[in-house]
This record gives sequence, C-alpha cells and structure tokens, in this order.
Amino acid sequence: MNSGTARLVRAAAIAAAAAVAVLVAGLVLGGSVTEKVIPGLGDAGVVTRWGLPVSRTAMDLAAALTVGALLAGSALLPLESGRGPGRLSADAVGYLRAASWLATGWAAAAAATLVFTVADVLGQPVGDVLTGSELSSYVGSLPQGTALMLVVLLAVVVALLARTTTTPAAAFGLLAMAGVALLPPPLTGHSASAANHSVAVTGVALHVAAIAPWVGGLAVVGAHALLGRDRLPVMAERFSRMALWCYVVVGASGLVNVIARLPDPTELLTTDYGRLALGKIVAFAVLGWFGWWHRTRTLPALARREPWSFARLAGVEAAVMAATMGLAVALARTAPPAPAEEESPVKALVGYDTPPEINPVRLLTLWQFDLFFAALAAALAGLYVAAVVRLRRRGDSWPAARTASWFIGLLSIVIVTESGIGKYAPFLFSVHMAQHMVLNMLTPIFLVLGAPVTLALRALKPARVRGDRGPREWLTVALHSRLTGFIAHPAVATIIFVAGTFVLYFTSLFESAMRNHLGHIAMTAHFLLAGSLFFWVLLGVDPAPRKLPYPGRLLLLFVTMPFHAFFGIALMNLSQPLARGWYNAVHPPWGTTVLHDQHTGGAIAWGFGEIPTFIVLIALAFQWYFDDTRQARRMDRKADRAAEAGGDPAQDELAAYNARLAKLAERDRAAKAAKAAKPGKAAKPEKAEKADETAGAEKAADAGKVADVGKADTTPS
Repeated sequence: MNSGTARLVRAAAIAAAAAVAVLVAGLVLGGSVTEKVIPGLGDAGVVTRWGLPVSRTAMDLAAALTVGALLAGSALLPLESGRGPGRLSADAVGYLRAASWLATGWAAAAAATLVFTVADVLGQPVGDVLTGSELSSYVGSLPQGTALMLVVLLAVVVALLARTTTTPAAAFGLLAMAGVALLPPPLTGHSASAANHSVAVTGVALHVAAIAPWVGGLAVVGAHALLGRDRLPVMAERFSRMALWCYVVVGASGLVNVIARLPDPTELLTTDYGRLALGKIVAFAVLGWFGWWHRTRTLPALARREPWSFARLAGVEAAVMAATMGLAVALARTAPPAPAEEESPVKALVGYDTPPEINPVRLLTLWQFDLFFAALAAALAGLYVAAVVRLRRRGDSWPAARTASWFIGLLSIVIVTESGIGKYAPFLFSVHMAQHMVLNMLTPIFLVLGAPVTLALRALKPARVRGDRGPREWLTVALHSRLTGFIAHPAVATIIFVAGTFVLYFTSLFESAMRNHLGHIAMTAHFLLAGSLFFWVLLGVDPAPRKLPYPGRLLLLFVTMPFHAFFGIALMNLSQPLARGWYNAVHPPWGTTVLHDQHTGGAIAWGFGEIPTFIVLIALAFQWYFDDTRQARRMDRKADRAAEAGGDPAQDELAAYNARLAKLAERDRAAKAAKAAKPGKAAKPEKAEKADETAGAEKAADAGKVADVGKADTTPS
C-alpha cells in the first residue's frame, strides 16, 4: 500500500468513526434507542433499535459516495480530446468502476434497512422477520418498504451498468438514475406526515438532492487529492462552483423543513427533536466556513501547485460532513413534537384546513405557499436574468419582447399555483381544471416565445478544455440526441399533449395523484412540460430537430385544439364523478355537488381552447411575416453580392438559373449545327429549318427575359 492509499484509508476511517460517534450520541440524546414498553405492542429488540439507524447511515453514506463517484466521472474531470467526440479519461473510468462497488454497498445497506424497517414496524425481532413470511408480505404494503425496494433495484442497476460504461452520455445517465434513487426513502419519513406536508415533502426532496452531490463530490475530490492524481485544480474548481449552489439549496430547504415541523422557535431548545435540529444547524454553519476557506485559501494554493493544504482541509471537512449525516439519521429517528391542536381529516389529506366559501376576491387574496413551484419560478427567473445580463455586458442585444414573454409565463405559474387558485384547486374540480388549462395551454406559449434555449446557447461559454463538455456542450448534445428527436417529432408531441389528458383523468391515475403530494406535483409538471413540448414544435422559436413549414403548423393547430373541446364535452356528460373518494373526503360544506362541479370544469375545458388558439394564430402570423421578410432580405443580399462580383453565377441562385438556361439553349444550337454539317444528310425542308430557328430564338428570348427579371429583382429598392 503506497502512501497516498494509506492516507485515503486513514481519512475514510476517521470520517466513518465521526459518523458513528455522532449517530450514537444523537440516538441517545434523542431517546430513540431507549426501550419503550407499551402494553399490547411487540418489541423489535435491541438489534433492530441500533441496527436500523446504523444501516440507514451506511445507506446514506454509500449513496452519497456513489453519486460523488459518478459526478466525478461524468462532469468534474474534463474529457480527453482527440479524433471524434471527447471521451472519458482513465481516471474518470476508474471512478465509474468505483461507483459500481459503492452502488453494490448502497444496495446491500438498503436491503438491511428494509429488513430492520419491517421488524421495527411489526414489532418483531429481526430473526423472526427473516425466517417468516412477513418480509415478502409487508414490503409492498408499507410505503417505507416499497421505497427501500426501489432503492435496492435502482442501486443494483447502477452497479451493473457502471462496470461497463465508457461514454460521457452513459455516465451522465447513471448519475441521473442514482439521483432518482436518492428520493424515495426520505419522502416516506416525517415529511409525509408533517402538518404542512406539501412544503415538507418538497423541502426534503430538495435537501437530499443537494446534499448527496455536495458530500459525495467532496469525498471524491479529497480522495483525488490524497492519491496525488492529475487535474486536481480543474476538478476542485468545478466542484467549488457546484458546492456553493448545493450549500444555498441545503440551507434554504433545511430551514423550510425545520419551520414545517417546529412552527414555534422555542421548540428548538425545549424538545429533543429541536435540539438535534439545532446541532445540525451549527454543523451546517461550520461547513459554510470550510467552503469559504477553500475558496479564499486552498484553491489559490492549488493554482500554485500546492495540493496538500487542500487535501488536509478536505479530509477534515469530509469527517464533519459524515458526522452531520449521522446526526441527520438520528434526527430522522426522533419523533418531532406533536401539533398543539388536533388535526382535522381534511388537513391530514391536503395540508391545510378547508378555505372559506369561494369568490373572486378570495381567489386573488387567499394565497397558499407552494414551495416546489415557487422555487421553480424563482430559479427560472434568476437564470434568465443572469443570461440576459451576461449578453448585455458582452455588448450583445436580446429582444425585450422575448424577456417580457418569459416573465409573463412565469407570472402565470405563480398565479395559478400560489394564489387562491392553488388553494381551492384540491377542493373544487372546476378550479383545478382552470389551473390545468392555464399551465397546459397558456403558460407554455409565453415560455416558448421567450426562447430560453437560444438564450442559453448564446450566454453559456464553451468549455475551456478542447473536446470537453461544459453546460453549453451538454445542451447541444441533448438537442441533437435521438431521444429529443423522437419526442420532438410533431406526431409524438401531439400525442403526448392530447392523449395524456384523457389517460390521466379517465383512469385511476387522477385520484392517486390527488392523494399524494408528489403525485400532484408530477401531474402538474406533466401539464406544463407536455404543453411546452407541443408549443415548442408549433411555434418553434428555439432550435428543434424538425421544423414544420408554416402551413403545416396551422394545420397541426386546427387539428389538435378540437380534442380539448371533445374532452370538455366528455366531462360535461359524466354521469359519475371522477376521483369520487377524494372529492367526497375534501368536499367543502359550502360547495355544490361534486358531479355538478365537474360539469363546470368540463365547460371550462371546452371554452378555454379559444384563448390559446387566438394567441398562437397571432404569434404564427407575425413569425410567418418576419420569416418571409428575412428570406427576401437574404435573397437581396445574394443578388447584391452577385452584382458586385460582375454577375458571377456562383454568387446568386437566380443568376445560376439563368446561366443554366442559356447553356441549354447554346447546346441545342450546337447540336443542330453539327447535325446539319454531317455529309450525306438530306437538307431539311425550308419550313423545318425555319421552325428550328424560331424555336431556338424563342428559347434564347425566354432566357433573356428571365435574366432581365433577375436584374430587375436585384435592383435595390
């Protein structure tokens, strides 16, 4: 074992010891490992009480390390240039192979956590669970069991594919799959049962999605430094930029989670859960100091080829991060304080009590905070403004109309998700349908006209290393990928836009999405994405794999829009309500019948289609007009260049066409002259010769007329 490997093993052991020590302290202080004897309930035993948090900590650490290794292989290390597209370096391939082993450990830890979870829920010793039939019967019925089984399956797939992956796109795909596998376990914990679970679920999803690349990326960069490998400055600089954003997201989402579970600030000091949360806040602040020190001291040292200060500090920071993750597991095993007031059945389902009777004023004033769409709108607005500012500083212009269109689209998202429309949507199908129509048929029009892809391609800088892939290169690859070419086909985009609505509402998917907050987010996001895809194909401001001619776009518009009218008519003719169980459970006492409200929603769907159709027709008319104007200007410029070149046919399509006609006429005359000059050939009758001469003259005259027309067309107006 060389010195670099010995240093790496020592740092890993210190980090693991810190995680276990803080975990044990948190479990003891929080009281979650204290034996509780409750009459009538079984006890899972001391093995489960300690084994479950330990296996959960191992699972979280293995997950973060897997994500970090995949991140290093796909994004942190630059690609190697050569003939053809860039390829993964030897170090990047090595990290992918390491990710295979780490994902195997992730799957094993998740499987152990699954067994301990079933034992904990059933109150049976883990030995009885393993030897009996409880494990197989309860895995599918327990939300935590289903979530952990998904983790096991996805981690195994990552482990298998990472052993043979050698391309950048495949490595990025494995990173995305690992990111998906992070989410199921935390989303079935305290967040799903918090008082304001809509905010808590979104907050914990953002929290976990930011922590894993931050912790795992730091561990891999630190290992890279301890092993003394090449390209450490590039790797550390890229990680530092990503870590700053991860730190911001972790801090904001963590604050939201604490507020959702501890609405009273004094509970931070008076409850076990609050004290553990306070300890996590302190650890977060310490990690912020580490990040500041890296940016101000160790990164400049790396530029001076002094890597050991960075390696030492990264090792200490990794130990603090591991300890913080152990504290987070102890916090997850500690029950948050019970709410002071008894929760109503409606609040348990929706996250808040039934609002007062609906009217236009309350639709505008009773705002309900939705963290997911608020964060989405804020992120999209910030990125767009940053891109426009970069263009302005560079001296380039960006149309104000596109900026205004983009922000109108974002404003519509905020209005229908955060205002009274979002508050009443879970209770009234009619309000939900208005929200659906706006997000599916109105918002995407303005977002597409904002041309975000074009703006990104102009604002993003090319990769510094030749052959490498930065954000601009990845965006270009995504635009030219087979998947994008398939889903952006007009037929496929239309099917997704139209059929998705019918499949969602006329199957059990609708009620399932209404009962689960993540399902509701997925449903609403589907409306927005399906509409954006369709109007991207239809309006086509940004580059797309296929460009329909304008008559084809008009035809596609008039063929597609009636389907939403048919959908509205189908709703208006329902004899039984959709999602009856959900709407009966949340039916407001001041509301009309569920079926009548759904008929109203059908009328909204039937009549709403006129608005986007009118807007699209106006947009297409302007696009068609300006496109014709650009084509005419382009032809004028070509004609001007041809005139400046002395009528060179190669400079002008019209001049080339006239030259071809003249050449054909000349060839016909030469052929007739050669034919007449052959000996022994009978002379043509006088009338035939005159007819040939007349035909040749007519061809020449036609060629001259076309040439004259070309000259007239090229004259500046």
